[in-house]
Amino acid sequence: MSELVTGDAVVLGLRPARLPSRALALAIDLVVVWVVFVLVSIGLAIATVTLDEAASAAIAVATFLLVLVGGPIAVETLSHGRSLGKLACGLRVVRDDGGPIRFRHALVRGAMGVVEILMTLGVFACIASLVSARGRRLGDVFAGTLVVRERVPAGRGVAVPPPPPWLVGRFAGLDLSAVPAELWLAIRQYLTRMHQLDAEVGLSMAERLAGELAVCTGVPAPHGVPAAAYLAGVVNERQARDARRVFGTAQADSAGQGGVGAGSAAFGVVRAAAAVAPDAAVAPAASVGPGVSAVEEPGVRKPGTGFAPPA
Repeated sequence: MSELVTGDAVVLGLRPARLPSRALALAIDLVVVWVVFVLVSIGLAIATVTLDEAASAAIAVATFLLVLVGGPIAVETLSHGRSLGKLACGLRVVRDDGGPIRFRHALVRGAMGVVEILMTLGVFACIASLVSARGRRLGDVFAGTLVVRERVPAGRGVAVPPPPPWLVGRFAGLDLSAVPAELWLAIRQYLTRMHQLDAEVGLSMAERLAGELAVCTGVPAPHGVPAAAYLAGVVNERQARDARRVFGTAQADSAGQGGVGAGSAAFGVVRAAAAVAPDAAVAPAASVGPGVSAVEEPGVRKPGTGFAPPA
């Protein structure tokens, strides 16, 4: 099985689709698109029989662009990477960091698909997919996307652990637009595999990723918050924003609070890391909820949370 791996040999639970499954999905999509194109062309030919040759040619070109180029772009955008062929084959187009694609990703893939697939009968796309280690064609490379297999054996998918409850909503004001996809991917990979790492290696990796993330956002990490908890909180905020864009504010707010109670348990294992590397332990931060100031008042003792830096 081909998997996505960081430079630190941390494996992410996404499985890139290979050429056979992608070719089958593409064949299904092409059959559907060409059937629609032929039907639309016949209907327009009947409706415009009285027009001259120049007008008929212009209508034919517009039909080609709208159906064969614009159709797949619209379908991938509205379905968030699932065309009919990909849905039948259990595939999906995602960003390099594993998030859902947007219109600009689908637009670049569709524009490159005209050259790779329609004009060269798929020869360029097949060669690029065979050469690429992750089975990507040129459209995926330029768009920063990846086609992955959604149908995986039960228990193989690994979700990003939620942050501690006191960090949910704390990073709502961060500007995440400057964070590159490669850094998001590395953070997701670390969070899904942090409990499998050596204590010192995991702590060093978390601090390095937290430092890079703070540089990209322009805001330093909160004082007293462990690096892994900071990473989990920011990733949770990004997922909430993506959910709001896709499903609407009401569902996103509900989903952002769901499963928060398991946050401390998800990071509870890291107490062993503190025993392995006691000098690296960080005092737990005060319980801070959405909209509550994180500034400690004089003479007020911070409540303990039982949170320790992860391994």
